[in-house]
Amino acid sequence: MEDLKLPGIDYGALLPMLILFGAACLGILVEAAVPRRSRNAIQLGLAFLAVVASFVAVVANNGKQTITIGGAVAVDGPTLFLQGAILLLGGVSLMLIGERSIENGGPFVSQAAITVGSQKDLRQAGDQPGATEVYPLTVFALGGMLLFVAANDLLTMFVALEVFSLPLYLLCALARRRRLLSQEAALKYFLLGSYASAFFLFGVALIYGFSGGIELGQVHEAVASPQRSQVLLYAGLAMLAIGLLFKSALAPFHVWTPDVYQGAPTPITALMAACTKVAAFGALLRVLYVAFDGVRWDFQPVLGTIAVLTMLVGAVLAVTQTDLKRLLAYSSIANAGYLLVGVLALNEEGLSGTMFYLVAYGFSVLAAFGIVTLVRDADGEATHLSRWAGLGRKSPLFAAVFTFILLAFAGIPLTSGFTSKFAVFGAAVEGGQTWLVIFGVITSMLIAFPYLRVVVMLWLSEPGESTPTVSIPGFLTSAALTIGVIATLALGVVPAPLIDLTRDAATFVR
Repeated sequence: MEDLKLPGIDYGALLPMLILFGAACLGILVEAAVPRRSRNAIQLGLAFLAVVASFVAVVANNGKQTITIGGAVAVDGPTLFLQGAILLLGGVSLMLIGERSIENGGPFVSQAAITVGSQKDLRQAGDQPGATEVYPLTVFALGGMLLFVAANDLLTMFVALEVFSLPLYLLCALARRRRLLSQEAALKYFLLGSYASAFFLFGVALIYGFSGGIELGQVHEAVASPQRSQVLLYAGLAMLAIGLLFKSALAPFHVWTPDVYQGAPTPITALMAACTKVAAFGALLRVLYVAFDGVRWDFQPVLGTIAVLTMLVGAVLAVTQTDLKRLLAYSSIANAGYLLVGVLALNEEGLSGTMFYLVAYGFSVLAAFGIVTLVRDADGEATHLSRWAGLGRKSPLFAAVFTFILLAFAGIPLTSGFTSKFAVFGAAVEGGQTWLVIFGVITSMLIAFPYLRVVVMLWLSEPGESTPTVSIPGFLTSAALTIGVIATLALGVVPAPLIDLTRDAATFVR
C-alpha cells in the first residue's frame, strides 16, 4: 500500500484567516473567564488587534500566487485585494459596533434582556454592559469571509459560507430596543439562508458528478470536455448560483434583505451591507471566471436577465419605502445589480471594475448607516422618513454628510458612486454587454428619485416637534464617519490609485 501523502500547507498564505479564527476562539475564552464589566474593552481591543494583524499579513502576502492545502485555498491577486477590502470595511464596522456596545443601553441585548420580562427587567438590562459576544461573532464572520473569497474548491466554499453565515444569523437577533422585530428578521434570514445553502450543497454534488472533482480547476477542465453530461453541468451551476445570488441579494433571491436590514442592529446591518457583499461577489467572481468560463455564452443571458430584474426591483421598490433602513436595503439590491453588470463583462476590466465598486460602495454604505445610528429619540433610532423632515436645520453638519452620501449613491460626479458605476459600465460595454448598461443607466435615474426625496425632506421641510436630534457621536463613530466620507470623496476625485491596484490584482490563479 502506498503511503498517503499529506497536502502541503503554506501557513503564510493562510495567516490572515488563522489570526482571525484564533482571535475569535480567544474571545470566547474571554467571555467565560473575564468579569462582565471588563469584557467590553478587552473584547473590542482584541477584535481590533486581530483585524489589524490580519491586514498586515494580507499586505505581507502581496504578489503571492499559490494554491495550498491540496487545492482547497487559492491565494492570488483577487483573493488578497478582496481580503484587504473585507478587513478594512470590517474594521470600520467594528468602530460602529464598539460605539453602540459601549453606550449604556445601546442596541445590543445584554444577558438580562434576553429573557422576556417586564419593563422593569428591561430598565435593569439597560444598566448592564452591552452583549460582548458580538465581538467574537463578528471576528468569526470576518474570518469566514476571508476563506470564502479564497476558496478554490466548492466544498471549502460551502464550509466558509456557513462559517460566516451562522454568526450573522445570531448577530441579527441582538437588537435591544426592537427585540421582537430583530428576532423575526434573524429567523427569516436563518430559514431562507438554510434553503440557499442546501441548494448550494446540492449543486456541489451535481458538479462533482459532472467533473469527478470539486476543485475549480478540475471543473474548468471538465467544462471543456464535450463528452461530459451537460444536464449535470447546468443543473449544478444553477443550484450553485442560487446560493451565491442569495448572499449577494440579487433578485429574485433578495426578499430577505429589507426585513433583515430593518430588524438587525444598525451596526450589524452596516457590516452585512459592506463586508458580506464583498465576500459574496468575490466568490461569484471566482466561480464564474475560474470554473465556468467555458460556458459563458450559456449563463451570460440568464445572469444578465437577473441583473436587469435586480436593478429594476431595487430602483422601483426604493421609491415606495417610508423607512430609511428599508430604503438603504433596496439601494443595496440595486447596487448588487450594477455589480453583476461588471461581473458579466467577463474580462479583466470587469474584474477590476467590480472590485473597485465593492470597495467604493462599502465605505459609502458604512457612512450612511453610521449617520442612521446617530438620529435617535427616547425610543431609539428614528428611521421613519417623516422623522427626518427638517433635520438639516437642526443638525446641518450631519445632514450635509448624509446628503453627500446619498448623492454618491445616486452616482453624482466627483463621488465614488459615479466612478464605480463608470468602471463597471465601461467594462460591460467592452465585454459586449451594452444592453445591460442601458438598463443600468435607466435604473440609476429611477433610483435617484428616492435619494433626492430624502435630501428635499432634510433641507426644505420645517422641523416638527417629533423631529429627533442627532446625538453627539463618540470617538469611534466619528472616526468611522470620517473614514467613510473621505473615502467616498477621494475615490470620486482621485480614483486612479485604487483602480491601478485593482488592475494589478485582476489575475486568478488556476
